[in-house]
Amino acid sequence: MTDPTLRADQNAEAAPDEELRLRRELAAVYRLVAHFRMTDLIFTHISVRLPGPEHHFLINPYGLLFEEITASSLVKIDLTGHPVEDTPYPVNPAGFVIHSAIHAARPDAHCVLHTHTKAGCAVAAQEDGLLPLNQISMEFYGRLGYHDYEGVALNLAEQQRLVTDLGNHPAMILRNHGLLTVGETPAQAFLRMHYLDKACEIQTAATAAGTKLVTPHPDICELTARQLAGEDDSSDLQDDKAYDLAWAALLRLVERIAPDYKD
Repeated sequence: MTDPTLRADQNAEAAPDEELRLRRELAAVYRLVAHFRMTDLIFTHISVRLPGPEHHFLINPYGLLFEEITASSLVKIDLTGHPVEDTPYPVNPAGFVIHSAIHAARPDAHCVLHTHTKAGCAVAAQEDGLLPLNQISMEFYGRLGYHDYEGVALNLAEQQRLVTDLGNHPAMILRNHGLLTVGETPAQAFLRMHYLDKACEIQTAATAAGTKLVTPHPDICELTARQLAGEDDSSDLQDDKAYDLAWAALLRLVERIAPDYKD
C-alpha cells in the first residue's frame, strides 16, 4: 500500500507543473489573440481557473499589450479580485467583475475569453444578433447567450445577470459591447472565439452588400450545430480530431512568431 504521506507529497509536487502548463497555454492564447488582431490595446481579458479548492485564476497584467504577455507575467488572483502572489501589475477591474462571476458559477468554464473586435461589436449592436448565415455561425445556433448593456462592467450587481444570461451556453454576445466565450481549456475558448468573431465578420460583410440573404432551414442549422459540437451521431462520418489538430497547428504558429510566450 502506498504511504499516504508520500502520495500527498507527490500531489503537492504536481501542482506547480500543472500551473506552469496552464500559464503557458494561456500566454499562447494571448499571443494568438494579438496575432489575429482581436485585441483592444491593453483592454479586454482572458482568464483561466487553476486547479484546487482555493478558486484562484490567472488573468492578464493590466497595462501590458497582449503581444507582451508571458507565462510568468500572468497575475494570480482570487474570487475577490486580489492578487495572491506578489506582482508589479494591477488587474483590470472590469475583467474581475466579468470573469470571477463566470468562473464561480460555471464549473466547466475553466477559461473565459472576452474581446472588443470590430465585427463582434458591430453584431452586438444589431437587434437580431448573430444570424445563421453560414456554416461557421451555425456552430453557435441555439447555443449563444445575450446580455444587455449596463455600462462599463464595474458594478458587482451585474455579475448575477451576466451568469444568468450566459446560462449553459459556450458563448455570449454582450450587446453594445463585445463577445465572450468559455471553454474547458484555453484552447477551446480560443477556437470558439476565433470562429465566433469570424462569423461576425461574415455577417457584417453579407449585410453590407444590401442584397437579400439566404438562411437555411432551422432543422439544418440545428443539425450543423450538433455536428460541429460533436453531438451528432446521425451522419455517415465523424470528425472528432478537428479542434485538436487545429490547436496543435496554432501552437506551432506561436512557437514561430512568439517563442518567448513560455518565459
